[in-house]
Amino acid sequence: MKRPAPDTGASLARIGRRTLLIGGVQAGIVGILGLRLYEMQGLRSAEFRLLAEENRISIRLLPPVRGLIHDRNNVLIAGNEQNYRIVITREDAGDLETALARLGSVVALNPEDVERTLREARRRGAFVPIIVADRLSWEAVTAVGINAPALPGIAAEVGQSRIYPLGPDFAHVVGYVGPVADRDLENLEDPDPVLRIPKFQIGKIGLERWREDQLRGRAGSRRVEVNAAGRIMRELDRRDGQAGDDLRLTIDAGLQNFVQERLGEESAAAVVMDIATGDLMAVGSAPSFDPNLFVRGISSSAYNALLEDDHRPLANKAVQGVYPPGSTYKMITALAALEAGAITPETTVYCPGHLDASGRRFHCWKSAGHGNMALGPALAESCDVYFYDISQRVGIDAIAAMAARFGLGERHDLPMSAIAAGLNPTRSWKREKRGQDWMIGDTINASIGQGFVLSSPLQLAVMTARLATGRAVVPRLVLAEGGRETSPVPASPMGIPESHLAAIRAGMVDVVNTREGTAYAARSVDPALTLAGKTGTSQVRNITAAERARGIIANEDLPWNRRDHALFVAYAPVEAPRIAVSVVVEHGGGGSAVAAPIARDIVLRALTGDMPPLAAYPENQRGRIQSDLEALRARLRPISPAGTKGADRA
Repeated sequence: MKRPAPDTGASLARIGRRTLLIGGVQAGIVGILGLRLYEMQGLRSAEFRLLAEENRISIRLLPPVRGLIHDRNNVLIAGNEQNYRIVITREDAGDLETALARLGSVVALNPEDVERTLREARRRGAFVPIIVADRLSWEAVTAVGINAPALPGIAAEVGQSRIYPLGPDFAHVVGYVGPVADRDLENLEDPDPVLRIPKFQIGKIGLERWREDQLRGRAGSRRVEVNAAGRIMRELDRRDGQAGDDLRLTIDAGLQNFVQERLGEESAAAVVMDIATGDLMAVGSAPSFDPNLFVRGISSSAYNALLEDDHRPLANKAVQGVYPPGSTYKMITALAALEAGAITPETTVYCPGHLDASGRRFHCWKSAGHGNMALGPALAESCDVYFYDISQRVGIDAIAAMAARFGLGERHDLPMSAIAAGLNPTRSWKREKRGQDWMIGDTINASIGQGFVLSSPLQLAVMTARLATGRAVVPRLVLAEGGRETSPVPASPMGIPESHLAAIRAGMVDVVNTREGTAYAARSVDPALTLAGKTGTSQVRNITAAERARGIIANEDLPWNRRDHALFVAYAPVEAPRIAVSVVVEHGGGGSAVAAPIARDIVLRALTGDMPPLAAYPENQRGRIQSDLEALRARLRPISPAGTKGADRA
């Protein structure tokens, strides 16, 4: 039905007013938006553009490739290998426990890895990838790839991990790497940002630690675009890092392996040194351990077994162990007396089997005595009374000064862990550390390397090299860094008269090569491979007067840890010395019976570059020696530069 005209007009008027009202409101809103848009795009455009770029672009560090370590002949000692691992991203995976259970049905997971992953997930952002398991086989990686649609947020990656192809042979020298710990960061004033990359590994002990800055290299970076949640959308550009410097050591891997195997199950150490350059050709410590276990994550039970072993496999006995040097110290006492003019090589001392001084009786190892002894025979037969006597003529200060010239009591500057300084005692040292005056008995004990005197196998090798040359030979471990050869420290003359050194060397030759010598059974009969040396047996317990009256208990009848240490030092060949060797066998008993035969085998291997030649041994020993060498050969590792190229920069 048609409405009346007045009603239509009124309606149109109302509609018009409403239209104006709505239009005004819309115009106001548009105006406000325009002003805001002008402020954002005009007045504050630079500020918002910067914020947008910062939110959109993220810079991620790329871990550098760790430098390689080779021996003197370019045999790989420490390299890098591909490491297949599985990572999970919580943002994409959803419920982690469900996702990990699903992954566990595809790949066998260690419960400890699952627990660690859940702990890390609670500490990290939802978009940060977490390593669930690493060092996986290619089959495991393939299984994850095949089941990818059923494993959202889970992916397989390829990283790098450290590997030590020669295992225990270099554990104490090179050390090992491990994940960065909080205490590692606390020890650094300005930590490298790359150290905060999850699972990044740094050197923990040995050369890996002391050359960490060189081996680590410099991190690279990549710029990625991320969304508001932090998820990576695409990679914009990449700058690869700088690989760490490669190192080449002075050590011969073949000789090192021989030394380790020759030391066998003994708790022992041996050092082989090139006397011309100071190059350390072998630094052995037994027993050893596999450093790869620490890289991969050693179990608590395995670590505790190493800690509780009374033969201390974790300790580098060659540089860290300090022992009374015993009779290997007698050359120092003799040189001090010669230099002071207290004796000549022809001066004799009568040995009745003991010496009485300051109300005490000091015994010779030969209870019946040696009779009249001059310097050469005293060294060859290791007469204690001879050195008791001459030490009182010269005094401890002169003896300690001579010991210092031969590197005893000195912490040699080498990139290895826990290098010991040993102890070169003096009157002032005893007053300062013990609050007591120096006694005559202290000098007598020190004269034969007992009492307060302590030395490491490294120091004894340095001492022997200096005796053989008359020069201050300095030990060296690193032959080249980053492709640049290092120069040995010049060995300056020690200022010791050649006649004095000749007298000492003659005595050391007789130790090994005369029937009266204490190491005659450990001689080499090859004229081109003759040894000069000195045996040592150092006590670790006091022998009471009552025990002497009853009869001294034989070493083999004592508990292992109460037996004497066995020592031997040598240089060879006698006519043109090339190497110096020291051997210490903890609680091994006599130096002549235990340490000297080990040293002879090492010397022959070092001089020939091959298994010791059977013809160098006395004829009456060859049957036994041949059997021993065959057994030893079977244990040796095949080593060649070409055989270790698989584990390099990966």
